[in-house]
Formats: sequence, C-alpha cells, structure tokens
Amino acid sequence: MCTAISYLCSDHYFGRTLDYEQSYGEEVVVTPRGFLQGQYALLGIATVREGMPLYYDAINEKGLSMAGLLFAGNACYFPPRAGAKNIPSFALIASLLGECANLSEARRWLEDCVITDQPFSADLPPSPLHWMVADRSGALVVESTAAGLKVYENPIGVLANNPPFDQQLTRLADYQHLSPENPAPSMGLPLYSRGLGAVGLPGDYSSPSRFARAAFAKQNLRPAQKETERVGQFFHLMGAVEVPKGCLRVEGADAYTLYTSCANTDRGIYYYTTYENRRISAVMLMGKESGNTLRRYSLGRKQDMGCIL
Repeated sequence: MCTAISYLCSDHYFGRTLDYEQSYGEEVVVTPRGFLQGQYALLGIATVREGMPLYYDAINEKGLSMAGLLFAGNACYFPPRAGAKNIPSFALIASLLGECANLSEARRWLEDCVITDQPFSADLPPSPLHWMVADRSGALVVESTAAGLKVYENPIGVLANNPPFDQQLTRLADYQHLSPENPAPSMGLPLYSRGLGAVGLPGDYSSPSRFARAAFAKQNLRPAQKETERVGQFFHLMGAVEVPKGCLRVEGADAYTLYTSCANTDRGIYYYTTYENRRISAVMLMGKESGNTLRRYSLGRKQDMGCIL
C-alpha cells in the first residue's frame, strides 16, 4: 500500500508514501560513489542489512529518482538468464540509480534486464514490487510479471499498487470530467456546497482510488515559487493519499503511512516526515560523495512540536 508522485514545478520533485503494517528499521541512507558497483551517489530511505542498503526509494546525484511499491499477486521474478543483465529485485533501485544518469539511460539499461527471484537472505525473501523511475523529463513504470518485463511510459507521473499500470491508466478516464470548479446551477437547483465539481472522486484507501485521487490533486496543485512553499505544497499533495492508523487493517493489524517523502531531485535534497513526527526533516547530498561508509540517519519517531504561549 503506497503511492508515488513525480512533479515538475521549476525544480523536479519526487516522493512517495510507505503504507504498511510494520517497520523494518528503515532510515535515511546516503550511499557514496564506489560503495556499490554504480558510479553515482544515492540518497533515500532504506533498510540496511549486512552493511548493504536495501532502498525503498532514492534519488541519485544526477537527478534520477526511483521508488518500489507493493505489487502483490502480479509481480513475478525469474531465474537468472544467460547473457542478460540479471538484477535481484532487492538491488534494482541501487543498481539502476547507480548506473543511470537520466531517464533515457534508464530506458536503455532496462532493455536487457531480468529481475531475478534471488532472496537477499533466508529471512528476507523477494518482495512483490513494481517501480516508478522519474526525472524532470518524465516517468516510467517497471513491472515484472508472468508475461515478462514491461516498461511503460507514465504520462501521469503517479503510481499506486494493483492493478497493473496499464489498467490503472485506463480506469483514470472515469474521472476525467472532474473539476476543482463548482458546476453551473441547472434544473433550478441551488448549489448547496463548494467542491461539487469533484463529486465522484473516490475517497477510500484502495489502490485505484489513491491513484485517481493523487492524479486529480497533482493536476490541480497550485504552483509555488519558493523552495519552502513548493515542498510544503508537495507534502499537502501527498496528504491526499496518506492512511491514518485505524482506517486500514491487514490481518488484524493497522496498515498506515509510516513515512512520506519529497525529494528535490535537481538539488539533491531529500525531505521526509514520519507518522509520529509531522515536522519536515531534510538530508542533502553533499557534493562529491565518495568513500566506503554509508551516511545513516534515524527517522524521527517523536513529534517535534513548537509551542506558542
């Protein structure tokens, strides 16, 4: 249960919600050049296991971004294939962002890619995921299904979970008549409320509904001028799809938005909030990141609240 959005407003912003019923110790992680095989430094949220960052979403120093979202029931990975670029699902984000500078390079990189079913370890089997890759030029969706690897152009710049992306995009036509403007009165009836132009926009937490709601909110988001205003707008945009505790239960446990991110990919700044702390925090890529040590920052799990007396 997650939603990802790519948004161009002077600078390019990329963010996502992580909606799940438990944490795996995720933290903000900077991977320097040379730490992995790739040539570019990475910044995002990952779980670090055995010294390796397993990224949920990240940006690289060139402005390319990527996020993995749950795709249960449709994701299908394969054994390694001779002559192909065989990438375990857990390494796809770090591998692609480490080697590709932009979306054009990512398209070519994916052409001979096989996402393999290799687990990271016995206690970390492959997660069923699909991915969105984006920069300021556009966005792609990457899905490995029983039919093979599919790479879709994503003109909406939004991704949720199931169904497969082409079906999500088709269903979006059901909402193309919606508007932020109130309709004109008809049949002599009064307009009893503001917001009637968006009647029919789904408000539940299912994947298709979050996809439609995010697309509508993004399309109508008011552009801002300053960085602080743009970041604030983006977090309000992501707020349209965040899940409060108690509103979604999975096998008796609350699934909720563990964190929300907003990365300025042009400036290399990764902003985030957590469910417990609504204060926006930020980590930056510091120029030429290199070396053999990860930079790691714990996510804030306690509300940092100002007080005016």
